[in-house]
Amino acid sequence: MFSRSSWLHLRIPFSYFLLPVFFFALSISPNISPTPLLWALFIVHILLYPASNGYNSYFDKDEKSIGGLKNPPPVKKGLYYLSLLFDVLAIVLGYLKINLIFALLLFVYGLVSKAYSHPAVRLKKYAITSWAVAGLFQGLFTFVMCYVAINKFGLEQTFKPSVLIPGALTTLMLWANYPMTQIYQHEEDAKRGDITLSYKLGIKGTFIFAGVTFLVAAIGFVFYFIHFFEASYAWDFILFTSPVALFFMYWFLLVLKDESKANFAHTMWLNFISATCLNGFFIYFLLDATQLIQLFQ
Repeated sequence: MFSRSSWLHLRIPFSYFLLPVFFFALSISPNISPTPLLWALFIVHILLYPASNGYNSYFDKDEKSIGGLKNPPPVKKGLYYLSLLFDVLAIVLGYLKINLIFALLLFVYGLVSKAYSHPAVRLKKYAITSWAVAGLFQGLFTFVMCYVAINKFGLEQTFKPSVLIPGALTTLMLWANYPMTQIYQHEEDAKRGDITLSYKLGIKGTFIFAGVTFLVAAIGFVFYFIHFFEASYAWDFILFTSPVALFFMYWFLLVLKDESKANFAHTMWLNFISATCLNGFFIYFLLDATQLIQLFQ
């Protein structure tokens, strides 16, 4: 269970790419205190996401590159138990350190992530369903889950536009990005019978779909900041995310000349640039909107 290969398949550093959802939830939180914030961060990004990664890897048994691992080692039975251990730890700590609602949300997320890869259900083999479910649960659902944990709120305090709208925008962003994470795995997925959305769209179609969906999401963010905050944040959002758009267009031009450029390395670069730009923006937004940024001036 504690072999090096099992720990590698947890892909803990990959959680960095999903941090923007947490930081966005944090940036609009009205009841921030260090202890629940740090526990929520640890539980979601060091326990929950790695548990999902490990469980998915165990049933996929990939031989070629996967998100966060260029050369994945063969999976061992211990990975299955290690991923379940991380799941249990997340739920127990979620209950002890935050509240019952957070623990239940962690449990539901774990069930859905297992349905995504377990052969009895394997949502992954259904192109539209897997895309919709992954975006919804890694976006809106996780946003609400983090908001509940950071503020130690009940679920009823999330049923308002000021929470649900930004949560929905994170889902839109993930719906744009999700097919791009599959673009280099067409051969591997097809071997297992997983007909992903990216496989259906084709390489060029994936870029077009992702570009259009990202544009819709960006427009949504602009209107959100104008309506709930002020127009300057909309311009800041565009500025912070412009490197993502530039790299995306550069990569697309490369792929138009040579489809082999739709590979693992470029995918990881897109993920890294996107996560870094969004993390940077949401941290800035948190500091500026709460006027904490004045402490550094």
